[in-house]
Amino acid sequence: MFSKYKKPASAPAKPAPAKVANIADAKPAAAPAAAPQIQTAAQQSLRRPVAVAAQPNAMDKERKRKERMGEIKLEMHRALLDNLNLAALEHATEKELRAEISSIAGELLEEKGIVLNRDDRQTLNKELYDEVTGLGPLETLLQDDTVNDILVNGPHQVFVERSGKLELSDVTFKDERHLLRIIDKIVSAVGRRVDESNPYVDARLADGSRFNAMVPPVAVDGSLVSIRKFKKDKLGIDDLVNFGAFTEEMAAYLQAAVATRLNIIVSGGTGSGKTTTLNALSSFIDNSERILTIEDTAELQLQQVHVGRMESRPPNVEGKGEVSPRDCLKNALRMRPDRIIVGETRGEEVIDMLQAMNTGHDGSMTTIHANNPRDAISRLENMIAMAGVDMPLKAMRSQISSAVNLLVQASRLQDGSRRMTSITEITGMEGDVISMQEIFKYQRVGLTPDNKIIGHFTATGVRSNFSERFRMWGYDLPASIYEPTVMDHR
Repeated sequence: MFSKYKKPASAPAKPAPAKVANIADAKPAAAPAAAPQIQTAAQQSLRRPVAVAAQPNAMDKERKRKERMGEIKLEMHRALLDNLNLAALEHATEKELRAEISSIAGELLEEKGIVLNRDDRQTLNKELYDEVTGLGPLETLLQDDTVNDILVNGPHQVFVERSGKLELSDVTFKDERHLLRIIDKIVSAVGRRVDESNPYVDARLADGSRFNAMVPPVAVDGSLVSIRKFKKDKLGIDDLVNFGAFTEEMAAYLQAAVATRLNIIVSGGTGSGKTTTLNALSSFIDNSERILTIEDTAELQLQQVHVGRMESRPPNVEGKGEVSPRDCLKNALRMRPDRIIVGETRGEEVIDMLQAMNTGHDGSMTTIHANNPRDAISRLENMIAMAGVDMPLKAMRSQISSAVNLLVQASRLQDGSRRMTSITEITGMEGDVISMQEIFKYQRVGLTPDNKIIGHFTATGVRSNFSERFRMWGYDLPASIYEPTVMDHR
């Protein structure tokens, strides 16, 4: 029945007759469960017109078909695990494995007396392959390039984000145990664990996608999973300009800012495109510079030749072995970097980041969560205070104003589009207040009938405080890029 991938005879496996009996028993087991549902539908038909009851019956039939297919897939998967030699599969090609799974599934279907049409059989074979080698129901969504985020609320609700909008997918898990098995498969692959004693975890998938999970008892209605998919195609400045994230004039200004080694903070909310913007900005860094990146989960895709990547690590089960972003940052300062790029600053590492920007590591960049440039400054002040540093407010603000040169605000608007809504320079201190000037902004003017935002990018008319620096470095930007844009949206 099975080829070279069958388990050796000495391996513990269920005897063939018992296995066939179990599979055969699965078919009639579903029949009694369906009877009360049929009776309920009949009772409803007495109270409702036949025409109204027809649609629920059709939907009920489709639901039962999906449930039945799920039961078949679960039974097939158990049979595969019982019979396949998983050690030998590590050296098998994808073609061989697919053929083996198809062969086993065909024989088991025949033994159970189940007849499937060609499409259902192909779907079953694909899902079985995903269960054995991949992440089960999630594989289809991970391979769909239109999906940006996957959000799982328990085994029976899987949402996806497409073009900035959330929608419920038709993907489901068999039950909570099935979902937990997939979660464990993901986190164990990167040496982490999640259970009742440690109910949440951050990890990344093999393709670099960011993964976060929270399991019961903290997750009340079933495990919660969020996956921020890793873009296979690296978006450059030209791509973002074409998508309407910002204009060519803004791109020219940002190129000059990065090339002349201004310290830049990209701020924005969750899912606003901060990491994408940071990746795009890094493309302006010269190949001759040594760059060190520090992240909780490695996401940055820098194109330069000389890049050293570091990733923080949470503590183990015993509470030991933690490597914080601050530890990575302190060590990075001893590794002769030209620039330091921190994926996200969210805690006490802000002190070391500002010190690095102030002490010879010009051109460093990071991202923070903030709704606008002024809030970004307040966030920096709060993080310094939370780090336990006893520093007068004026000294704190003086440190920030001398370290940070530019704030780039990324926003996800209500229609799901992502825009660079502001580019703001920090020009120094006026008394106890950090002085700022906005150079470019996104001007909203209204909504279309289908709730699409109408607006345009414009300069504010303020000339850059770093114009002379740009000119000295060979980036003499024309005065016209600072002229406001007037557009008629009628």
